[in-house]
Amino acid sequence: MSRKITPKCLGLAIMLLLGGLHIPVFADTATTPPKKFTILHTNDHHGRFWHNTDGELGMAARYTLINRIRKEVEAAGGSVLLLSGGDINTGVPESDMQDAEPDFVGMKALKYDAMALGNHEFDNPLPVLRHQQEIAGFPFLSANIYAKDSGKRLFQPWQLFERSGLKIAVIGLTTEDTAKIGNPEYLDNVEFRDPKLEAKNLIAELEQQEKPDLMIAATHMGHYDKGQHGYNAPGDVTLARSLPAGALDVIIGGHSQEALCVTPEHVRNKDYQPGAACVPDQQNGTWIMQAHEWGKYVGRADFEYAEGKLKLVHYALIPINLKKKVKVGEETKKVFITEEIPQDKAIMALLGPYQQKGMEKINIKIGSVNKELVGERDKVRFQQTNLGRLIATAQREKSKADFGIMNSGGVRTSINEGNITYKEVLEVHPFGNTIAYVDMKGSELPAYLAQVATKPVDTGAYAQFANISMTVYPDRVEDIKIAGVPLDPNKTYRFSLPSFAAAGGDGYPKVNTQPGYVDTGFVDADVLREYIEQHSPLDANAFNPGEAIVYRK
Repeated sequence: MSRKITPKCLGLAIMLLLGGLHIPVFADTATTPPKKFTILHTNDHHGRFWHNTDGELGMAARYTLINRIRKEVEAAGGSVLLLSGGDINTGVPESDMQDAEPDFVGMKALKYDAMALGNHEFDNPLPVLRHQQEIAGFPFLSANIYAKDSGKRLFQPWQLFERSGLKIAVIGLTTEDTAKIGNPEYLDNVEFRDPKLEAKNLIAELEQQEKPDLMIAATHMGHYDKGQHGYNAPGDVTLARSLPAGALDVIIGGHSQEALCVTPEHVRNKDYQPGAACVPDQQNGTWIMQAHEWGKYVGRADFEYAEGKLKLVHYALIPINLKKKVKVGEETKKVFITEEIPQDKAIMALLGPYQQKGMEKINIKIGSVNKELVGERDKVRFQQTNLGRLIATAQREKSKADFGIMNSGGVRTSINEGNITYKEVLEVHPFGNTIAYVDMKGSELPAYLAQVATKPVDTGAYAQFANISMTVYPDRVEDIKIAGVPLDPNKTYRFSLPSFAAAGGDGYPKVNTQPGYVDTGFVDADVLREYIEQHSPLDANAFNPGEAIVYRK
């Protein structure tokens, strides 16, 4: 299209050439396109570097998905930040026996940007954790973990990232409960300070010194509806509410191991099904996200940033080859809930030798059982179970004790009906705790049991018992009988328990300094293995807790 040159335009042009006219520069009134970036996240990995026997999970399929998303986002002009909410350690024998080396090797290959330190990172001595840092090659973040002797932070508190032209600060925070539920043997010089206060101070420091566009927290603190954390240390909701509104843009969490999809009332949808739409929680201007556990999902949060404001455009929990049971004729089979994600061949080749090395050591039959032995988290932390009693019985017999106590946090899964392998035992007992016993006067036992038996449900402190019966009230225990005989205050009794609990783990009374304390040195998994080998085939009904432990309000 031709444009007509008017005398006025010609005059302006002449004056410009002569330098006699100043033309003001006006700002472009067109809206600046928003900057796009995506956060991908996982948490509570717990050793699941390899797919399970149903072809679910696994880092090879996770790699394929993450690469797809990276390419898609980058093609649309965005960028990706990959974060973990921690707890890489403990859960699968093939990983545990190799100090989670395959998991951190895998995370490095998947190009994780940073992770929050979880409580299970302290299941091993600090030198092991430092070695894991070297393998991973990305920051392990926690602002609230300090050395008691020096008063200095033990780990990097934050990391800055540049994504899509945005300066993004990521702060790490770890649950204070680690001091209670971590292995006391490895925490002598470790202090876990209030993460709320640490976050408040650190945010103010970063805003003054670094001036980031966005502030994100990678946490391992747990999500508790409306901040009602009960016996647990305060979690992400309390954290968000404790800060000025919107001080944190996003919290990428872990620890409570939830598919965090909420109802309009900001209550977690406990009936969430894989593949369904998901809305993360939002509290006090902060998005809170968590992707269940074990790499079952990759959380995907697509954001746009414009004029100083962050907008969540889309969110999803993407299943990693999860399956469901369907009826096909007269048979029931498992099928993929969503389209199968191929396993990346390079990652399979990278991690395959680790899997093979682990399998050679543990995949051997040690016995059998005629019924499921129940150890799932939602059962063993709420009620007495046959597996809880079996474990306490095995430890009691090994220690030649009168009765046994087992904290349910040390029971990590069930044992299925049929043949039992050493691998299953190691999945039940992944921590490598030793078995201890204590000799205590009958007159002292009621006070001790009042502290142990009254530990609340839905915590790892909830106690499983063997060869003892009692009535438990909120503040005391009564009608104590050992092997069916009423407690004699003048008699000395021996009880067994994990060394972890004896040292004060899970908030138990610390008894490892008493004169009657002995650490046998026997490892819990080996004790359970030996008992199963000697008593197979096991009759699960023989370990039915019945009414041995009765709870009253």
